[in-house]
Amino acid sequence: MQNDMKEDSSVGAVADPVPAVANPLAARLGFQAGEVVQELGWDEDCDEELRQAVMDAIGADLVDEDFEDVVDAVVLWHREDDGDLVDNLVDALTSLADGGRIWLFTPKAGRDGHVEPSEIGEAAPTAGLSAASSISAGADWNGTRLVGPKAGAKAAKSAGRVKADGASR
Repeated sequence: MQNDMKEDSSVGAVADPVPAVANPLAARLGFQAGEVVQELGWDEDCDEELRQAVMDAIGADLVDEDFEDVVDAVVLWHREDDGDLVDNLVDALTSLADGGRIWLFTPKAGRDGHVEPSEIGEAAPTAGLSAASSISAGADWNGTRLVGPKAGAKAAKSAGRVKADGASR
């Protein structure tokens, strides 16, 4: 009888743990398991909790600037002194798949390296991107989701130009 009790208690001890609830921030950012996400602009001031939430969501490590394949998304950390934002956004587009997104993380107002929202608003369209949404991405960072023009919108725009020019019907 004593042996049965040990067996019963050991069964409870080895039961599978309840699956962890997905990180709410990672869910808000829209990252999904299996995605390949490139990280650019990493430095020691980056939000490690945010980085870990992204890695947990995709189930893999982030790839760096040396990755030579197409990525589903880019996490770009940018500070005021990190050079030209347009150049950094264009660099982020290099490996980005069609329909991919860039999450631009910038320090919040009052933090070292703060980037004015107006700078993002000017740089994004210059790089061929538009801001889709913004979030508070932690205690020190804001996030702006940037996307390129949709393939369908590009095709429709081109078709409209051709019709307007009368070059084809």
